[in-house]
Amino acid sequence: MPKALRCDVCVIGAGSAGLSVAAGAAMLGARTILFERGEMGGDCLNYGCVPSKSLLAAAHAARNIRQAARFGIHGSDVRIDFSAVVAHVRQVIAAIAPHDSVERFESLGVRVIKAPARFAGPGEIEGGGVRVRTKRIVIATGSTAAVPNIPGIDTVPYLTNESVFSLNARPDHLLIIGGGPIGVEMAQAFRRLGSSVTIFQRRRLLPKDEPEFVELLRAELAAEGIAIHEEVEIASVASTSNGIAIGLGGQPEPIIGSHLLVAAGRRPRLAGLDLQTGGVLHTEKGVVVDAQLRTSNKRVYALGDVIGGPLFTHAASYQAGIVIRNALFRLPAKADYRALPWVTYTDPELAHVGLAEAQARELLGDRVRVTRADFTDNDRAQAEREISGGIKIITNQKGTILGATILGSQAGELIQLWALAISRKLKLSALTALILPYPTRGEISKSAASAFYAPKLFRPWPKRLVRLLLWLS
Repeated sequence: MPKALRCDVCVIGAGSAGLSVAAGAAMLGARTILFERGEMGGDCLNYGCVPSKSLLAAAHAARNIRQAARFGIHGSDVRIDFSAVVAHVRQVIAAIAPHDSVERFESLGVRVIKAPARFAGPGEIEGGGVRVRTKRIVIATGSTAAVPNIPGIDTVPYLTNESVFSLNARPDHLLIIGGGPIGVEMAQAFRRLGSSVTIFQRRRLLPKDEPEFVELLRAELAAEGIAIHEEVEIASVASTSNGIAIGLGGQPEPIIGSHLLVAAGRRPRLAGLDLQTGGVLHTEKGVVVDAQLRTSNKRVYALGDVIGGPLFTHAASYQAGIVIRNALFRLPAKADYRALPWVTYTDPELAHVGLAEAQARELLGDRVRVTRADFTDNDRAQAEREISGGIKIITNQKGTILGATILGSQAGELIQLWALAISRKLKLSALTALILPYPTRGEISKSAASAFYAPKLFRPWPKRLVRLLLWLS
């Protein structure tokens, strides 16, 4: 018989979502048990955000060396030691891992059980030789790579985010199925590290982002030598003597590469949880929750990738706060994603928050106003020779900020101001009054805000008013 335990909060999954809830609950005095079947830190630390950004940093360093001559700096040719690049990625993971370790969470008062967990009843969890009776249950099992239903794909070796960072040798030609953030980030990283790269995307590249900025980013990727096939159907995948062949519908010759990376979306990790036993409603898209992140079993909450979206680490951290407030303080907190930003960490970065133009026009029609500014007019961007892209702001006719998109160096840092503005329902006038340091890339935000008011300020009547006031003085 399994050993019987009791606690206040039982968390299943030690990724970003689960760790945030477990730490918060324990630090607030709740008896907390955490189950994890795999690596502490989950996908973000081991297979996602941390290794991907570490690889991108190495690729960016290679690009800087290649382009140093534009500043009058001349060095030797770039030599990529791929094994050393992989070692760098692993070192970064190792440096961060203690923050997510069993030891740290046990020091916070969390009992960690390294084993799979399943529902043994509406308020009971079983795993690792124990049966836990608890007041609150939190499901945070995350997601895994979705593999598309393509003829032959199950007959070839393929990589996902869980295996691509374990490569010991650089791919000669990397084929990537999927043109979302993961696909394009890995495409640019491996291209800059010396691989040939081909992307296959069923729809357009980065379909959730502003099309005009995606077009600019697409041109940047193509200029680096990345082959991009958009709006294509993959008819077949097969092994050949030369590697892996992808056949496209309507094209007689397949495209052959040495390695295949599948980056075609995510699916929730639900297997083995016995959710029916717990009375937890779910679909193939994930666990069904309400705005308070409660499931059909009111003692059970779910958050992170397992609920089907939004699939971001920072969204999971935000959701953890919602769960803590509801589960422990019994406050009616609801998730609100109106000011949720996201970033594709290519070079240039593509960052977004709020409504895109098309979404805004569906809601407001001709009351939508669009304001832009380009990095070509930003002095810091010119000094650093990083002038690609710009900013696009969506407002209503009164200047209330509804959405923002930035394409450019450090766009992920610059979008944070706009996330705050949207969360506080600010107007562009709040930004025009800011005093910003010069020269900074952040000045582009004030430039865009000022551009909204320029047509009103420089109409004929303000000029007549100024002349009258000058005459009266």
